Amino acid sequence: MIEMLNAMDQFGWASLPGCLDEADSLRLRTECEKASDRGEFKRAGVGRGLNLEVRDDIRRDQVMWLQTDAASVEQVFFLARLELLRLALNQRFFLGLFEYEGHFAIYPEGAFYKAHLDRHAGTSDRIVTTILYLNPGWQPGDGGELKLWTTAGDKAGAFILIEPRMGTLVCFMAADFWHEVLPARKTRMSITGWFCQR
Repeated sequence: MIEMLNAMDQFGWASLPGCLDEADSLRLRTECEKASDRGEFKRAGVGRGLNLEVRDDIRRDQVMWLQTDAASVEQVFFLARLELLRLALNQRFFLGLFEYEGHFAIYPEGAFYKAHLDRHAGTSDRIVTTILYLNPGWQPGDGGELKLWTTAGDKAGAFILIEPRMGTLVCFMAADFWHEVLPARKTRMSITGWFCQR
């Protein structure tokens, strides 16, 4: 936790491999797979509310939103870990983070998400993005890396490629850091979410 907070303080983003151990990560992946088999995932769109639309040229992932009032045992455990992170971020940076919203995401082979910021136009609620990867045995060449531009507000400069390895947790300031998901060459799973202000 301290390592992540220090990186957020210095850079505005952080990547922490092994943040969630393999057994707990695998339980979440299994839940994700079973929900997909039951048809509970929907095509992800861009925009919000009445402006939400499916755009194959921008993103091709599928999502299932987490329902905190009907969370599984595995989700409750993960959400409790995120709650500790929320409290730590508030204590360190006085962000006023109040709640978390998130979803499982599946990127089938060939799916991608073009460069974007995580705050919708005209809104200010999403403050910190979190991504937990659920991909055991990920290998170079499997695709689906997170391309994160490392300077706030800059989509033309330096970037880092973060491998979507099982248990890795990534955090960054939602309105500041451009990022994209490179095309997946095999199914890629994660839990993506946001700490929000009211």
